[in-house]
Amino acid sequence: MSLTVLNVAYSLATLGPAAVGGAEQVLQTIDRALVAAGATSITVACAGSSVAGLHVQTPAIDPPFDELAQARARRAHADAIARTIDRHRVDIAHLHGVDFADYLPEPGVPVVATLHLPPAWYSTAALAPRRPRTFLNCVSRAQRNACPPSAMIAATIENGVAVPESPARSRAPRFALAMGRICPEKGFHHALDAAKRAHVPFVLAGCCFPYAAHQQYFERDIVPRLDRSRRFVGPVGPEEKLALLSSARCVLIPSLVPETSSLVAMEAMAAGVPVIAFPNGALSEIVQHGVTGFLVNDAAEMADAISAVDTLRSDACHEAARTRFDASRMARDYMCLYEQILKDEDRREA
Repeated sequence: MSLTVLNVAYSLATLGPAAVGGAEQVLQTIDRALVAAGATSITVACAGSSVAGLHVQTPAIDPPFDELAQARARRAHADAIARTIDRHRVDIAHLHGVDFADYLPEPGVPVVATLHLPPAWYSTAALAPRRPRTFLNCVSRAQRNACPPSAMIAATIENGVAVPESPARSRAPRFALAMGRICPEKGFHHALDAAKRAHVPFVLAGCCFPYAAHQQYFERDIVPRLDRSRRFVGPVGPEEKLALLSSARCVLIPSLVPETSSLVAMEAMAAGVPVIAFPNGALSEIVQHGVTGFLVNDAAEMADAISAVDTLRSDACHEAARTRFDASRMARDYMCLYEQILKDEDRREA
């Protein structure tokens, strides 16, 4: 495949097997797919990242991630993007960070920016870019419906995850599980309360990044709820994640914001694990109530749903992931989007 794609990670994110952010996992899937297809994949990301293609490093920023640190990271990304486009024949750039509008390249190379987060979290400049040849991609119908009307939205490509041939389930699932970034909007304290109310063990896996609000939430709302039956195990890699999923009776997603997608829900279903979630944003699209999990409104309903998960079939969860959320489908959709944008560009220049 004669194609060179420049993927750009969030300016403070480190890519690798233990990356917990959905944007980072999607970028890594695209990077691997491009290399497997024989294309040239270049990724701008912090030092310490691991990628399948060529890595253009920006300096790793020491915590805390305050405004000054974020500004330094964005300037470094802008410089790295400009150097890469100057040195390589880049066909298309694909930006993934919530801060992408701060380091859009100079006009020239067409740009796709995937909106991985709720539209309200993006600046006006991001949702209505003035730079020519700049296109937006949404990751769910719910997210697209929440976006202001814009001719710049080129597509809606749902996220995807690796789906095994069969669900790797333990014969005796033991605990309720939650995974993700430890921050206020994820609402993990509700999952802890629900597990305690349902009298089931609980495991929370994830990373608490060095943002003040995240650290305060962990210390104030998570630590006091931990005990011998409800544990925090920190960040986990792919093998540890699979081991947790294989022994989980369900995955809890008590998000308090309108989620644009949920790789955690997709990964759970791929492993044959039902999902119990608050129906915020795209979660109501992803979880089929009564089939692949339950949609609930509070911790009390979540506790009741934990007790009812044995009525759901593991193979129904796996089949939903296979037919809707496979990573290879996502990668193909992005390849088609790149191809369509480049064809349209060629027609305009003809």
